[in-house]
Amino acid sequence: EEMENPFVDVPADEYYLEPVLWAVGKGITSGTSENTFSPCRIITRGQAVTFLWRAMGSPEPAMTINPFVDVTETDYYYKAVLWAAEKGITAGVGDNRFAPSQECTRAQILTFLWVAMDKPASNVEVNFNDVHEGDYYYNAVAWAYENGITAGMGGGAFGVGILCTRAHVITFLYRAAA
Repeated sequence: EEMENPFVDVPADEYYLEPVLWAVGKGITSGTSENTFSPCRIITRGQAVTFLWRAMGSPEPAMTINPFVDVTETDYYYKAVLWAAEKGITAGVGDNRFAPSQECTRAQILTFLWVAMDKPASNVEVNFNDVHEGDYYYNAVAWAYENGITAGMGGGAFGVGILCTRAHVITFLYRAAA
């Protein structure tokens, strides 16, 4: 059943309309208000792992010891972060910190997603001028490109260091999991 678009900032002709409606319908995310989605807002690490965790069915983490000093039981992303740490999706940023408010790049988001999907192999060579063999995100980008999750940013670039928006993350999730 097609969900009606409640968001004034998600035009009918945008590539992310269907992914946004899918994500809202599945409870992966909601709007930032009753009638806005804020598709261009940059996503944080806390938000990203929460979206990913919800897209994977919100599994209860088996991990009971929180490895991060900057994540508490009262944080909305608490279970998502424990699950992500348990699955090896993230080990944090060092010094026992997860950095939930730190903004995410396209390379980080696709790497989170690729690890969550159990690191599927890819049969393509990456031809983006900003992705090189040996980069931590190389296999994630190859997999995402091969499976139509991303086509890059144009001009031969993937956009490794570009900060990822809510629209990008939801679109990646939709293309990988819908």
